[in-house]
Amino acid sequence: MPVLGLQLMMLKEQINEKGMYEVLRQVRDLDIDAVEVSQVLMTDELIDDLVRGKADFGVETAAMSVSIAPGGNGFALETEFDRAVEACRKTGSRFLRIGMMPHLAMTSKEACEEWAASVEPYAARLAEQGITLCYHNHHVDLIQFDGERIFDIVRRVAPSLLFEVDLHWVQRGGMAPLDMLEAYSGVCKLIHVKDFRIAPLSLETYRKAEAQEIDWAEFQAEFLSLTQFAEVGQGNMNWPALLPAAEKAGAEFFLIEQDDTYGRDPIDCIRESREYLKTLGY
Repeated sequence: MPVLGLQLMMLKEQINEKGMYEVLRQVRDLDIDAVEVSQVLMTDELIDDLVRGKADFGVETAAMSVSIAPGGNGFALETEFDRAVEACRKTGSRFLRIGMMPHLAMTSKEACEEWAASVEPYAARLAEQGITLCYHNHHVDLIQFDGERIFDIVRRVAPSLLFEVDLHWVQRGGMAPLDMLEAYSGVCKLIHVKDFRIAPLSLETYRKAEAQEIDWAEFQAEFLSLTQFAEVGQGNMNWPALLPAAEKAGAEFFLIEQDDTYGRDPIDCIRESREYLKTLGY
């Protein structure tokens, strides 16, 4: 069974306020066994806290974030390849992950191929070190160029680069998540467990439109933006079918994630997601 973890993007403010070690204590209290590190600066102190957190609380480091070129919070493989490998050695992490390709790479088939080709040597070098590099998708990765999805271009040009599948974004991109897991079986190593709900239309907005206090375009804009990230089990995703399918597709970690909690305390949202997953046997 895959290890159940948390995408720490949800607690980045807490990490910045009180440090990684104390956040890992909270993660353990939530009955979560692993974390994925994202959107925080990868200082030596933070890496040491991950090591201490594993020793003291048993919280495993599932994956850490990287980019190819410098500029983000994660390791930049162009300049910090050895440091990223050493961090994996110290923490026990077997996975590194790229959160998104550069926006330019999404503009054409040729641009996507060029980016994927630049990633492949790093993915292959990491594999030689026993570390798997994964690519995390968004809905834009369902863009098609000449009938070929970005997903397919990446697999063709960078075969050493495996996938971190965000099932919410697959759904939002217009592909059935079960179809995606079947199509890319064997390369789906990390799974973002994130639900997808449609929020109610605001009665206030409806009344304003009815009274012609706002124009149709403004009303339509809100109507088309009712999609939300949701606590696991509080949306429309078919988790009883999706999680076994993800496991069959090769998943080693299930990582709870919710990009926006809409004013709620993220700890409460994480707890709700965790409790729901227990009802499914995880």
